[in-house]
Amino acid sequence: MFVPGASFRTLEAEEAPRSLREEAYEIIKQRIIMGLFRPGEALSEAAVSSALSLGRTPVRQAFDRLMRDGLVEVLPRKGIIVRPITRDEVQDMVSVRLLNEGFCARLAAERADGATVEALTDAVVRGRIAAQAGDADALMALDRRFHGAISASARNMVLGDILRNLHDRSQRVWFLSLREHEHHHRVVEEHAAIVDAIAARDADGAEAAMRAHILSFAENLARQM
Repeated sequence: MFVPGASFRTLEAEEAPRSLREEAYEIIKQRIIMGLFRPGEALSEAAVSSALSLGRTPVRQAFDRLMRDGLVEVLPRKGIIVRPITRDEVQDMVSVRLLNEGFCARLAAERADGATVEALTDAVVRGRIAAQAGDADALMALDRRFHGAISASARNMVLGDILRNLHDRSQRVWFLSLREHEHHHRVVEEHAAIVDAIAARDADGAEAAMRAHILSFAENLARQM
């Protein structure tokens, strides 16, 4: 069992090399997102270190960062656990995404350059291939890249920071939503509608297409939970 006092150190604690810290963080994060570490599961620092063949220092520091991300939490007598996903949290995410990503798509339609439109179009093409193959992992990676490209093309640094944090928090529920294979093709065609509106410089259409995409995600997720 993970013991909080034995794992979280003060600023003078030994630090792992950055590459090991990043490796531990990314691996644990992906296992949480993909459900290999289940919501509510207790995580032992020693067991995770052994499973990942990494030292305890980078794993400890990864846990610190994952706590800030809201993916793990400390509970009395349990130690570190994978933070459960609640319906209220999902509803909050959807509400914030509707406001911020709808506005972001509007800005993208006004500001995106040709290279961005080409990259978004390529993501749709690749998404259709992944959907046909039923490759949820590839679709989730493409989904993150797609939304990241739209965020960058909006050219608003504050909005970009908000969306990066929101997407980090949303990845677990994205993966949950994409477990339904029938939803794969819908996601890609919704992306295509967003790209069409951005390419046409249709700000109203881009915002409407993005909001429809997010609402479709929410409806599908409601069926999964």
